[in-house]
Formats: sequence, structure tokens, C-alpha cells
Amino acid sequence: MIDTMLVMAAVAAACAVPGVFLVLRKMVLVGDAMSHVLLLGIVLAFFVVRDPASPALFFGAAAAGVVTVALVELLQHTRLLKEDAAIGLVFPALFSIGTLLASMYLRNTHLDVDRVLLGSAELAYLDRFTIAGRDLGPRGFAVPAMVFLATVFLVAVAYKELKLVSFDPGLATTLGFKPALVHYALMLGVSLTTVSAFDAVGPVLVLAFFAVPPAAARLLTNRLSILLVLSVAIAVSAALAGTWLAFRLDITTAGTVCTVLGTLFALTILAAPDRGLIAELLRRRRLIRELHGTLLVVHLHRHEGTPAEAEESRREGLEAHLNWSREQTARVSRRAQAEGWIVAVGDCWKLTDAGRDRAKAAGT
Repeated sequence: MIDTMLVMAAVAAACAVPGVFLVLRKMVLVGDAMSHVLLLGIVLAFFVVRDPASPALFFGAAAAGVVTVALVELLQHTRLLKEDAAIGLVFPALFSIGTLLASMYLRNTHLDVDRVLLGSAELAYLDRFTIAGRDLGPRGFAVPAMVFLATVFLVAVAYKELKLVSFDPGLATTLGFKPALVHYALMLGVSLTTVSAFDAVGPVLVLAFFAVPPAAARLLTNRLSILLVLSVAIAVSAALAGTWLAFRLDITTAGTVCTVLGTLFALTILAAPDRGLIAELLRRRRLIRELHGTLLVVHLHRHEGTPAEAEESRREGLEAHLNWSREQTARVSRRAQAEGWIVAVGDCWKLTDAGRDRAKAAGT
């Protein structure tokens, strides 16, 4: 279990960092397409080297990912197709070609199509990473961990450029930066990350790590530096918790980790301090209360000093002219009184100086 947890944690951390920029640039679908067409790059590289253990398969898969992005953007630049339509054309075509070639010509090799497509985190510990005969742990941990460290280094070096291109590519161009160069460097990083991870955990879980932790972290902060840290923390926490739970319940690891990720995202979107559904509900209720209180003081201000003031300022008059129920009238009046906008004089409500100021500020 420990080896599997290490594999899942390394994959989660490696995917979370580039995933932040995919989410910020609304390119998660591109990451999905890349994670599925890598099989074509692996197959084509295998045709050249004829060795399933060759590093050439790694770089062939990475190249396939970059080619996918280039083809999508080429179709997009024709202005005949939008991004989602271009992805819908390129991704199935390259994916199907890779699957057909693998099933037709690689039947007698150790290149398992099912494992490439679906992953097998439970068996990742069997594939060891060795240097000079020294076992450095599961390959599914060592390679993504190195990719993660390399990605963190590159993000630190090009932090300002990535931040500017992600949030304001127009300004980046004006200042002399090359958004296209940064974009393809990012896509290369995404492709390398995907290749390092998808053999162990499969493209579905890779996509989940790309999209869910950054999307959840985005609900919690607007600062890019904190967003990166939170994204990695959420991804690694979900990976460890999901793996532990899968072993305890004797169920699929990938499915359990995806479920934990979904649960964390659901909790975040529900309870995020500023952007969560609960916060939004409370904000709307507060705005409605403020609106009703403003309507009350505006109504009283309009009739202040008029012959109809006595009738309009009584509870029955408020109910009739503001079309409120008795309970709503009592509730709004209590809040306005607590705010110091009105005071009770007999059975009527009178404006205070603060209430008049509130009514005047509303435009009366």
C-alpha cells in the first residue's frame, strides 16, 4: 500500500501544478485530449526503436501531446471552428489511430493497451526504477516526482511570465513577451507530466488531478502563489486518502481517488468562504434584507410631513402599500430599528437622522 500511496501522491503533485495554468486559461479539455492521444506517440516511437522499455516511447508520447495542441490551434485559427469543436475532431482521430495501431501490430509485445488506457495503480509498485542496479522505488513514483520538481523549478524561474500570460495575454504581448512561446512551453510541460503519470494511473485520473484540485483551490484564493500550493495540497491529500480508503475497502484505487476528489470539490464549492454556495446564499439574503430595509425608509421618507404620513407609517399602511405580509413587515421593521434607521412613536414608525440619510442615499 505504501508504494501505491507514493505513486498516487507523486502523480497528484506533478499534475496539480500545470493543472493550475490549464484551469486559469480554460484549457482543461486540451489536457484531456493530450492524455488520450499519447498512445499514438508511444506506438509510433515503438515502431522506430522496437523496444518497449526505451526512453524514446516517453518522448514520442510527449511529442504526440504537443502535436495535438498544434493541430487544435491550427484548426482554431482558420476561424471555422471553435476550440471545443477542434478538440472534438483532433482527439478522436488521433486516439482511434493509436488504438487501432496498437491492437493490430503490438499484440505480441508487453505494451498493454488496456493498462495504457485505464491505468493500474495497484500494480505500479511492480515496475521499478533502477539506476546502476540500485532500486529507487516504483517508476510511477520516481518519474512523476522528478517531473514535479522540474515543473516547480520552471514555474519559479518563469513565474512572472506565466502569471502575466495566464491573466492578461494582451498586456504580455504589449510588454514584449511572447505568449505563444510560453504557451507551447506550458503544453510541453503538460505533455511530459501526462506521459509520466498516465501509464500508472490512466488518463481519467490524470485528467482528474489536472482539473479538480486547481478548480477547488481557485474557489479559495485569487493569489497565484497560494493557488499553486493549495492545488498541490488538495491533490496529494485526495490521493493519499483515496488510496488508503481503497485498500481498506478492497476496491479500485483510481475510482476511489476520483470519488474523494469529487467529494472535496463538492465540499469546497459548498463551503468556500467567498465563492461557495453557502456564502452566496448568505450574501443574497443579506442583499435582500438591505433592499427591504431601504424600501422601508424610502417609503417613510416620501410620506414624511405629508397628510398621509400617519396612515403610511402604520403597520397596516406598510402592509398595504409595500405589499408585504404581516410577518415580513414586522421582520423588516425590527431590522431597520436595530440599524438605527427608525424609531417607534405610538403605533407609527418615524425616521431617524440615519434613516433619512439612508433614504437620501437611495436617491429619494
